[in-house]
Amino acid sequence: MASSKIGFISTRFAGTDGVSLESAKWAQVLWDMDRHVSFWYAGRLDRAPEASWCVPEAYFTHPANVWINQRVLGRRTRSRVVTRRIRELADFLKDSLYDFMERFDLDLLIPQNVLTIPMHIPLGLAVTELIAETGIPSIAHHHDFYWERVRFQGTSIDDYLDSAFPPRLGSIQHVVINQGQREELAWRKGIPAVLLPNVFDFEQPPPQIDHYSSDLRQEIGLEPDDVMILQPTRIVPRKGIEHAIKMVQMLGDPRYKLVISHDAGDEGFDYFHVLSELAHEAGVDIRFISTRIGEVRQIDVEGRKIYTLWDLYPHADFVTYFSTYEGFGNALLEAIYFKIPLAINRYEIFARDIEPLGLRIPTIDNLVTRRVVEDVRQLIEDRAYRQQTVDHNYSIASRFFSYAVARRKLNALISNFLGD
Repeated sequence: MASSKIGFISTRFAGTDGVSLESAKWAQVLWDMDRHVSFWYAGRLDRAPEASWCVPEAYFTHPANVWINQRVLGRRTRSRVVTRRIRELADFLKDSLYDFMERFDLDLLIPQNVLTIPMHIPLGLAVTELIAETGIPSIAHHHDFYWERVRFQGTSIDDYLDSAFPPRLGSIQHVVINQGQREELAWRKGIPAVLLPNVFDFEQPPPQIDHYSSDLRQEIGLEPDDVMILQPTRIVPRKGIEHAIKMVQMLGDPRYKLVISHDAGDEGFDYFHVLSELAHEAGVDIRFISTRIGEVRQIDVEGRKIYTLWDLYPHADFVTYFSTYEGFGNALLEAIYFKIPLAINRYEIFARDIEPLGLRIPTIDNLVTRRVVEDVRQLIEDRAYRQQTVDHNYSIASRFFSYAVARRKLNALISNFLGD
């Protein structure tokens, strides 16, 4: 297949959110396949400047978009002024998308979640109209649908949700990350979709501890014989971090330290304060280290090293992932990739799509039991059992969640448009 110029579109391609991470993986797979070249359109970008088209108004936190969302979410009607502002911003963004297409002479578009969840209603409308007007081949990659989020229930934008999230257009092929989404999309919209779960480069060995990261444990205050139990997520209620605190309490060993990599604030700080109180009452040593973890290695204003999440994983002895809901679960694949044992809450997508594959992972159903705690203890303390378990999980994940899976499915999708 001849190489193509492909335009990725979203509100943000920057940092370690799921959309940014998965889009970068797709771009790498597309390049490795047939030297397809990727270009990036968003309101916030950390991609190569020569391949980027940054339009600040496309970012979901831009004041113009925040103003709109405040007046349509949780309301039954919207005013003519709000409709006019939506239309004006959508037209402005559509013009910028035409500029993006023309500047890089694009052959194909990949809207990333922008036609899925209405974080930015005008941008979703703009992308929909652009595709309808040009007929450009497009692959819509869906991560989080609006019907999966409570905040998008009961709004005054049902007309936009029906027409653009996602749209029914003949030039769009749809991709979802779990089987439940595939069924819901067919039922709600009559739209067929290809199932392509999140993937990881299991063909390449994970990064190891190097000179820069060798002092990480010391820098976050751990002693040489401490056991790092890592919670590699943001501090939001659906991550179920209270179960991690309970698990460490039941393990009953002061050497076990619970380390949380990311910060709070996305949904307020109440949950952070609740966790701090729970840990104090349970006698659990909990470390919040988000100020030492960044997107890139650097030195902060106080002269301290800033590490990446990839620096942190090789130091971890165990991972907790007790989420009540995930669209897929990147931290699950990350732990398996770094060959770290983990315990998990049986959130719906895990129970339906992942657990039947045969991974060996201690699981809970919103309740930490003594049986699970003893299994965790064995995985931490029994080196032979630990190694056998992580090797088994790596082998399973390599079969079902590798770049090879993405190559096969993306190759078929592009062939549908552009031919062999």
